[in-house]
Amino acid sequence: MQSSPRSTGSERASPAVAAPTYEVAASPMSRYRWRVCAMLLAATTISYIDRQVLGVLAPFLQEKIGWNELQYSSIVTAFQAAYALGLLCAGAVIDRFGTRIGYALAIGIWSLAAMSHALATGVLSFAAARFALGLGESGNFPAAIKAVAEWFPQRERAFAAGIFNSGSNIGAIVAPIMAPLVAARWGWQAAFLCTGALSATWLVVWLLTYRTPDQQPKLSTAERAHIGSEPVVSGARVPWSQLLRHRQAWVVAAAKFITDPIWWFFLFWLPKFLHAQYGLSLLELGPPLITVFLLADVGSIAGGWLAGRLLRRGWSINRARKGAMLLCALLVVPIVFAAKADNVWLAVALIGLATAGHQGWSANVYTLASDLFPRRAVASVVGVGGFAGAVGGMLISTVIGLLLQLTSSYVPVFMLAGGAYLVALAVVHGLAPSLEPVHLDVQTKPQGE
Repeated sequence: MQSSPRSTGSERASPAVAAPTYEVAASPMSRYRWRVCAMLLAATTISYIDRQVLGVLAPFLQEKIGWNELQYSSIVTAFQAAYALGLLCAGAVIDRFGTRIGYALAIGIWSLAAMSHALATGVLSFAAARFALGLGESGNFPAAIKAVAEWFPQRERAFAAGIFNSGSNIGAIVAPIMAPLVAARWGWQAAFLCTGALSATWLVVWLLTYRTPDQQPKLSTAERAHIGSEPVVSGARVPWSQLLRHRQAWVVAAAKFITDPIWWFFLFWLPKFLHAQYGLSLLELGPPLITVFLLADVGSIAGGWLAGRLLRRGWSINRARKGAMLLCALLVVPIVFAAKADNVWLAVALIGLATAGHQGWSANVYTLASDLFPRRAVASVVGVGGFAGAVGGMLISTVIGLLLQLTSSYVPVFMLAGGAYLVALAVVHGLAPSLEPVHLDVQTKPQGE
């Protein structure tokens, strides 16, 4: 973390309450932190457009190039393997170099990787492009969560995380609108080139505008005080070997390992399910997919809002976080009936309810990292969790490929999805009954000193 700016004499004067009260009253509260949140939302949206384009085009590409189910699962697994490997070091790189440079490195890699899909001609070349994309995109969530920890006090973090995490749904909405239209007009290669250009544009804006709160001159005194209402932790980055000694790190890892694979299934197999089960063409996939991920978007923001609302009502962090997670887990349960739905829109409703539950769950799981660990360790903890989720995704991709190749049935997958979140919540509660935060051997100082 970078050092805070020098304080004036009035800021250090005693009593400490008088000067800040006068300065806050004299300086209207700015909203620059929400501009930062908008940037994180845009990056997450682009990230999910990049990864979702393949899922949307998969039924078409499978017929054109001749993949079978196992070959498609191997392409998906290549992305997840790289994503897992990238998360081994992404959080550490971001904690070491800071959010601005770390995020820029990640999105630069994935921008080039997204465009490289246009050169792919078969299973191996698609797998190579997906592998590179996974390496780059592994930095998105560690960087975004660290930015939230830098720019928001604890009571606002779940809501901010819910907002930027909703970009995963927006991206999944934009992709089925954009990809078929671009592919139909200019060819499937153009769809991948367009998404790469979006991420390259974001990179330029990010480097020109992003600074940490202590270096951002556009902040008002009131907003700076609001952001700095919690202590800033000083010291070097915490290595994974030290983090994994704490049960709280395994809380985040277990929650991600059990539930992230369900989201991977939605992203990469939902278009194939709708095509196989209901005979939807490439252009007909748009409305059902848009509906599913619009519901997911609502769930992402509502899940973060609910936890924050419960905290403002006086609930403890433990009770509020787990209460919100329980509600989200229950929303996923009805998906067990989706594979046997009589019509496409009943299936869409059940799946959309589940994606809403997942995204509300996910917003709270990400916030667990900043609930349980000091700011300087947050990106590394999110990296641990993301690695666990990617490993779980690799396993589920292989299992789904084998199941579909042998049985052509989605019933077991939907049954697995329906119970995963309740199991994950039980594991979280077992590992951390009270969500007691980790107190690392570091010094703290009030922001502004």
